[in-house]
Amino acid sequence: MNALAATNRNFKLAARLLGLDSKLEKSLLIPFREIKVECTIPKDDGTLVSYVGFRVQHDNARGPMKGGIRYHPEVDPDEVNALAQLMTWKTAVANIPYGGAKGGIGCNPGELSISELERLTRVFTQKIHDLIGIHTDVPAPDMGTNPQTMAWILDEYSKFHGYSPAVVTGKPIDLGGSLGRDAATGRGVLFATEALLNDHGKSVSGQRFVIQGFGNVGSWAAQLIHEAGGKVVAVSDISGAIRDKNGIDIPSLMKHVKEHKGVKGFGGANAIDANSILVEDCDILIPAALGGVINKENANEIKAKFIIEAANHPTDPEADEILTKKGVVILPDIFANSGGVTVSYFEWVQNIQGFMWDEAKVNTELKKYIGQGFKDVKEMCKTHNCDLRMGAFTLGVNRVARATVLRGWEA
Repeated sequence: MNALAATNRNFKLAARLLGLDSKLEKSLLIPFREIKVECTIPKDDGTLVSYVGFRVQHDNARGPMKGGIRYHPEVDPDEVNALAQLMTWKTAVANIPYGGAKGGIGCNPGELSISELERLTRVFTQKIHDLIGIHTDVPAPDMGTNPQTMAWILDEYSKFHGYSPAVVTGKPIDLGGSLGRDAATGRGVLFATEALLNDHGKSVSGQRFVIQGFGNVGSWAAQLIHEAGGKVVAVSDISGAIRDKNGIDIPSLMKHVKEHKGVKGFGGANAIDANSILVEDCDILIPAALGGVINKENANEIKAKFIIEAANHPTDPEADEILTKKGVVILPDIFANSGGVTVSYFEWVQNIQGFMWDEAKVNTELKKYIGQGFKDVKEMCKTHNCDLRMGAFTLGVNRVARATVLRGWEA
């Protein structure tokens, strides 16, 4: 089942639990606007080349739309639709005043020079500048984009609208980016894990963790879990996978990854088959890489008691059913990885106020939001007698539905 089908399925189940009428249900699914633009740039050798840029703006009932911009060769419209919709529910679960969006450009950023990427980003911004904005739609980095990309968008947008740091988040600190934004998704994963374990009378300290994916989210989660006394017993990334049942020395691994661009060859642990990472023996499994990795093929083999979805949509619905029957507790992506968008919201707030916070305040506020979010999700689980995924979906969908009705938008 692809990401869009799975997201739609979860939405429909939530709508049924909430007893939404069919007209409202239908209008909540339809995107507010889909944008497709041609971006033609001169390459460094003088030849012209065209790329397709797009933006799906899903819903703005609760506030401006929010979501990443990705540069990737295979940008599937269905996936972008699913991710834009997921952002609508994610921002509602986190209780921040946004709706969902997603977008990007179909290109391979690895094959473009820095100056070509800059030209492409600026042309894309010229095409969509009147459709994004501080109170309309606020982009952020995603796959293949970074703070520098946001700096170019900010500069190009500001040529048309005056200096507007709040038009994008995930910016470099020197241009109004927030302290703590880099670690935010990983730190959110730690806070969400703490809340879940606390609910089960446990703590992070002494638990055995396996982390699939060692990019921004996975590496920060590993560092912070290590600092909190958790034992990270296995880690994988594109380069390979490693295991040490006594716990990997994460600070040493971080150094190794920085130097060798991957976990492969790390001396302080044994190399294992990367395909077996999800079924390694552990207490808590954190998929922090791609979607769809936990499926009906491997779900029965999973030994973890808890799964924290740091990636978007890592668990197929079929796997969900198998794992639930086994008694595995899954903390869903729309709650577990909302730390990033929550700190993006803090960045936007700081830019609008023109008053920046220190990192301690960012982290304290994030902990507060994640803690409250977990309580709200649990409350919905009690009300509707459902698991955490449906608890989170009913919470998000209900908040968006209420805003839609209050604004007089229901069909």
